Amino acid sequence: MKPFILERTQTLPVSIDQAWDFFSNPSNLMKITPPDMEFRITSPLQSDTYAGQIITYTVRPLLGVTVNWTAEITHVEKPYFFVDEQRIGPYRFWHHQHRFREVEGGVEMFDTVHYLLAHDQLARLINRLFVAPRLKRIFDYRSKAVRAIFPDI
Repeated sequence: MKPFILERTQTLPVSIDQAWDFFSNPSNLMKITPPDMEFRITSPLQSDTYAGQIITYTVRPLLGVTVNWTAEITHVEKPYFFVDEQRIGPYRFWHHQHRFREVEGGVEMFDTVHYLLAHDQLARLINRLFVAPRLKRIFDYRSKAVRAIFPDI
């Protein structure tokens, strides 16, 4: 089965270094994740993002069920992109690219998520009914939260 894909683009009125410093810091995930997901980092925080970094956290993605999630930062090219991949969690496969590009007036931020669900036969239905709408809501929240953190100057 081909992975499902979620893509988002947002322009921020900040420098590429400011965008990098914020988005590459795992502790800022709590600021841009919907509160009802009860996102909590459970691993010691590192000051720099690096390839091979492991980040563990708990989250309640659906129906109030707490899930342990382990992510690995697999690629880093400061300040232009980094990739996190789920190692343990609710998805069969999760690959999230964070890319940053300087544009007039700030930085364009691109998120691309490729993901697979556990049940091949029901994946399309589960994605359409539950997962895709939930991911859309999470990234919509993230977009609003980021606009509040980095308002237009």
